[in-house]
Amino acid sequence: MNTRLVASFLLVFCGVAVWQVLSIPESTMYSEVGPVLAPSILVGLLSLLGVFYLLSAIGSKAPDCVHQEEERPLPGGSRRVLYLLGGGFAFILLTKLIGFLIPATLCGLGVSMAFDAKFNIRTILMVLAIAGAFWTLFSAILGVDLGPLVNFSF
Repeated sequence: MNTRLVASFLLVFCGVAVWQVLSIPESTMYSEVGPVLAPSILVGLLSLLGVFYLLSAIGSKAPDCVHQEEERPLPGGSRRVLYLLGGGFAFILLTKLIGFLIPATLCGLGVSMAFDAKFNIRTILMVLAIAGAFWTLFSAILGVDLGPLVNFSF
């Protein structure tokens, strides 16, 4: 795939992320560090990196293994992208319906399988533990509303 096209897609996704950050409601309590600060910094940095990547792609300085005769992309690229996107979409679509834990686990499985992790009980338990730890840290300890851990009341 062309590096300019990849960089353009990255910037489109950064634009969506900016839109999402701008839609986060401000906290009703006074706080110097509100719920928008950390996502804004992260999206700003990722957008800046996306711009730098686009500029290097335009200047033909971005590495692309397609242009190297001795290099070949890893097989299964489309499958990897589908795992990654599928996990992300599962998280987005299911979190409000069934809570945080199962969609976050599916998202983690998608990411791990995109990076060639095997689909087995060990991977599932590791991703489940990471999702539970994130919910515990952010929702239970820090008070960030991530929704219920598990919600089966349809």
